[in-house]
Amino acid sequence: MKQLECENLTLGYGSQVVLTDLSFEVNEGDYLCIVGENGSGKTTLMKTVLGLTKPLDGSIRYGEGLSARDIGWLPQQTDVQRDFPASVQEIVISGTLGRGGFRPFYSKADKALAESAMARMNITGLKKRCYRELSGGQQQRVLLARALCATRKILLLDEPVAGLDPKVTADMYELIDSLNKDDGVTVIMISHDVDKALQYASHILHIGSELFFGTRDEYRIYEADKAKGGDGR
Repeated sequence: MKQLECENLTLGYGSQVVLTDLSFEVNEGDYLCIVGENGSGKTTLMKTVLGLTKPLDGSIRYGEGLSARDIGWLPQQTDVQRDFPASVQEIVISGTLGRGGFRPFYSKADKALAESAMARMNITGLKKRCYRELSGGQQQRVLLARALCATRKILLLDEPVAGLDPKVTADMYELIDSLNKDDGVTVIMISHDVDKALQYASHILHIGSELFFGTRDEYRIYEADKAKGGDGR
């Protein structure tokens, strides 16, 4: 089932255009990695898909019964966010807030969802800990659990392994892959690591000076053709 379709998008802010003529689609169960040069518009695209920024042109269509509110988002953290003085449990359960209108208290269902998400991320033992006391890898697991409380359909991950050491990075990639393959969660991830993207992703979207969208095998062919002096097509 098609969950997201972007057609002829032009992205930017005000009169500043970042990206033009971008088209791609995401189906249920896909694992899409978005790669490209710094400043190519990857984060802008994420914010546009989430409805935080409007496209300058083109269209974004969500699958039947889906909207931007059905997408869980793990953004890049700032130093201020890493030092946030709240418990793990408080941060995780806050992910349920987008599921309905304003309510002064968390429901039993919200609390059960948070417990389930923490168990899935193997951080139940940390739930009373202060978030800012955790390691970088533990913090990312907390934020993934929070995103899972927002949705079990689509996750948007913006450089989820940035700043992590190699062992924790490998564990995080395996965890995300498990969410996709075992839990059936559609993953859209920004990554600077093309090798890892080709290892895990089902599809690649390359944006920047050149645009490419296709399967990872098609991307390998595209890159090999470019290396031989072709235009990648």
